[in-house]
Amino acid sequence: MASAEAGASTAPEGSFSARGVKQALISLSDKTDLANLGNGLQRLGFSIISTGGTASSLEAAGVNVTKVEEITHFPEMLDGRVKTLHPSIHGGILARRDQKHHLEALNEHGIGTFDVVVVNLYPFYDKVTSGAISFEDGIENIDIGGPTLIRAAAKNHKDVLVVVDHKDYPALLEYLEGKQDDQDFRRTLAWKAFQHVASYDSAVSEWLWKQSNKGDTFPPSFTVPLSLKSTLRYGENPHQKAAFYGDKSLSLVNAGGIATAIQHHGKEMSYNNYLDADAAWNCVSEFESPTCVVVKHTNPCGVASRQDILEAYRLAVKADPVSAFGGIVAFNTTIDEDLAREIREFRSPADGETRMFYEIVVAPGYTKKGLEVLKGKSKTLRILEAKPSGKGMLSLRQVNGGWLAQESDDLTPEDITFTKMSERAPEGSELSDAKFAWLCVKHVKSNAIVIAKNNCMLGMGSGQPNRLESLRIAFRKAGEEAKGAALASDAFFPFAWNDAVEEACHSGIAVIAEPGGSIRDQDAVDCCNKYGVSLVFTGVRHFRH
Repeated sequence: MASAEAGASTAPEGSFSARGVKQALISLSDKTDLANLGNGLQRLGFSIISTGGTASSLEAAGVNVTKVEEITHFPEMLDGRVKTLHPSIHGGILARRDQKHHLEALNEHGIGTFDVVVVNLYPFYDKVTSGAISFEDGIENIDIGGPTLIRAAAKNHKDVLVVVDHKDYPALLEYLEGKQDDQDFRRTLAWKAFQHVASYDSAVSEWLWKQSNKGDTFPPSFTVPLSLKSTLRYGENPHQKAAFYGDKSLSLVNAGGIATAIQHHGKEMSYNNYLDADAAWNCVSEFESPTCVVVKHTNPCGVASRQDILEAYRLAVKADPVSAFGGIVAFNTTIDEDLAREIREFRSPADGETRMFYEIVVAPGYTKKGLEVLKGKSKTLRILEAKPSGKGMLSLRQVNGGWLAQESDDLTPEDITFTKMSERAPEGSELSDAKFAWLCVKHVKSNAIVIAKNNCMLGMGSGQPNRLESLRIAFRKAGEEAKGAALASDAFFPFAWNDAVEEACHSGIAVIAEPGGSIRDQDAVDCCNKYGVSLVFTGVRHFRH
């Protein structure tokens, strides 16, 4: 039994395996560790069959090789499109060793069995993401023979060991050397092989769709290739298991974001850390001026833009120091020594004594000294370096039994028109405040209200079932500073009199920015006119659920 698992077949007399010859087929684009694999298999008594460049590399490493055409008695043809697509190859891979008539058929046609198949594929993904290539070049980089070999070997994994990853070479050689009978090992390799081909086909499918349907965002079907990056300690709660996967879709190459961030320091990221860091980074990436964003439970609780980034940091924390404690701090500028020291030593504005504690700091870069100083704040502080988040991405969200897909919300104040609806027009600084508040409110969970002035969030209300309650929370946080400030709402106000709009006017707001679209819009206009408040409609809603 052990010798059969190691490759010695029970094939009828006349086939290769019947004479005690164990055969391995190797055909690789990525030749990492090929010499070690070839020499290891040869040492174990395998006869190695190979193709083109792989055969040459093996021969250069001192490995005896039989070329595929010596088995098929047919030359490589069609510029390499046809190499291994032949019964002498696929018959030897697919034949079941426990089926007498399979082995008799091989014997009749002089076909030997293969016991090991090691294949990886043309670098299609790398080719089409490396820059502009022609459609014809892309097509020629679609592997046909490789996936066919892999699928055949994976299907017949009970008799054939299939390997697609050079990291599995040592385990393969150890398995063969130990003459083990471990079907779980074989099944794991088969699963990995099918997953490898599925991810490859996903890239080809995505690329072809974009070449053929450039104006259509939503294909009739598509596959998202995910790759495990890490298992997490737990999910949102300790009783939930969790993991983090990277998305290998072509559309996300060089897209930036938290998924590709470099962690320079601190504890491993948790499930909630990823969500909060993503929210903070997406928000701060929206701003052109030097900006600091503080996030707690995915909501920005402090945002400030200043040429002096140290001042921006202080103001962002000041907006809600209680919420900022234990939160995530994000910057869209490089963190140098001065900023790092300020982050490390800054005391809470709430009492002037408590040193601020954060779970994560994220920025596009760090100076050498800045990183050194920041690491000194805490052994557990997670320090992330991220590239700006890309625009125009497809956003996916799971519901039970399906997925929702939508375009990302990439609109900025420069993309829309703030239309004056009230008698009083907003002054220049007031309109600037309204635009800043509007950019902030798109990142706050609905129902969302943001109060801002002088490029600084003063207060926000989030996630309330009714807009009036969110407004009251925002005013409670802003306090007296709300007088003369701007207020932005993520959606229209359904009521004005004795409701949110009138309360905002009573509280001294100078300008209100909202999408409009309510059947009672005129009430909002009349209310603002009564109190001399400017009202602008954006025509754009910013629901965030």
